[in-house]
Amino acid sequence: IYIDVVVKNLTILAPLESPNTDGVDPDSSNDVCIEDCYIVTGDDLVSIKSGWDEYGISYARPSTRIKISRLTGQTTSSSGIAIGSEMSGGVSEIHVEDVHLYNSKTGIRIKTSPGRGGYVRNVYVSNVKLENVSIAIRFTGQYGEHPDGKYDPKAFPLIEKITFENFTGDSIGVAGLFQGIEGDEFKNICLVNVSLQVKSSRKSPWKCSYVRGYSQWVSPDITCDPLQETIFPDHSSDCYGLKNVLQRSGSQSRRSWLLSW
Repeated sequence: IYIDVVVKNLTILAPLESPNTDGVDPDSSNDVCIEDCYIVTGDDLVSIKSGWDEYGISYARPSTRIKISRLTGQTTSSSGIAIGSEMSGGVSEIHVEDVHLYNSKTGIRIKTSPGRGGYVRNVYVSNVKLENVSIAIRFTGQYGEHPDGKYDPKAFPLIEKITFENFTGDSIGVAGLFQGIEGDEFKNICLVNVSLQVKSSRKSPWKCSYVRGYSQWVSPDITCDPLQETIFPDHSSDCYGLKNVLQRSGSQSRRSWLLSW
């Protein structure tokens, strides 16, 4: 793959209480590689964007073909990896792997809102280790924060084909908080081989609204009906990044698979 920008072997530090101190923000960028970095900030460690509301739609410069690997860090107010909320020009072909996040608020987050338009699709996140994280995976469909009043409230974003594979977590507050948009469901959201140790059993570890997708080998068990249908063998083509399922021998319900990238 041709890489236009390489961000490698960086240590980025900001006070945990400092606002608006993202580590790395690819905005309307393509062919970007971010790897082997240690980031501690008061905001998102890495945030992928592509313009805000009508301005991002008119500029029409998507962020695409971005790979993030071997990232370690902490943020007590935001996310390890975020997409949006300014994603009106489109975000696609995002590959994230080998992330270690500790003592943080959110692991992986996708943020958008009515009025954004654009799309987030074909995102594959794998091999993520979380320690003492409040929310492991979060989708926010009502993020708000518009630059002015000129946006079209009927410009709905398209969120589809987002895959999370091989997640482990200890001392997790909420496993997943998936909040889509009424009349604009987020679809083909896939979770496979996810094992999270949630702190409290008194609250539902998964909360969902206006999302559809599939799951398999997830602990704690998915409690959201729209995500309970199993992926294999019928729906692997709906899940970005999953291909050629191979069953291992033995009694364990474990598989290995080849990735499509």
